[in-house]
Amino acid sequence: MLAALAVVLNVVENLMIPPLAFGIRFGIANIISLLAIKLFGKKELLFIVVLRIVIANLIKGTIFGTSFWISTSGVIISTIIIIILDSIKASLLFTSMLSALGHSFGQLMAVVILYNQINIFSLFPMLIIVSIATGVLTGLLSNYAIKRIKTNQITNIGT
Repeated sequence: MLAALAVVLNVVENLMIPPLAFGIRFGIANIISLLAIKLFGKKELLFIVVLRIVIANLIKGTIFGTSFWISTSGVIISTIIIIILDSIKASLLFTSMLSALGHSFGQLMAVVILYNQINIFSLFPMLIIVSIATGVLTGLLSNYAIKRIKTNQITNIGT
C-alpha cells in the first residue's frame, strides 16, 4: 500500500505540480520513504523505493532515460542516508533534511557522470538551501503522519 502511495505521489508531483527554478521539486514521495523506515524497517523501505522508481518511471515513460538515471542517483543516496540516520536514531526532521541534501547531491553527481558537466556543482549552494527547506517540509509532514498513525493504532486497540 505504501509503495502504491509513493508511486502516486511521485507521478502527481511530476505531472501536476510545476517545479521550482531549475526543475526543483518538493520531494513529497520521500514522505513515504520516511514512514516506511520508521514503521517497517530498511528491507521494506528498499522494496518500496525500488517499486516507486520502476513503476513511476514506467508510467511517466522515462524508464532508463536520462531523467531516470538522474532521479535514481538521487534516490539511492537519499535512501542510504535514511537508513544510516535511522540506525543511529536521528530525528525524522534531521533525517529528512539530510536525505534531501543527499538527493540533490546524487542528482548532481549523475549529471557530472552523464554529461561531463562539473560546472553543475555551481548550483549546489542554492540546492543546499532549497533541500533544507523541502527537507523540513517533508520531515514535518512525516512526523505528523507518524503521530496520526500511532494515535489511530492506539485508538483501534480498544475497539
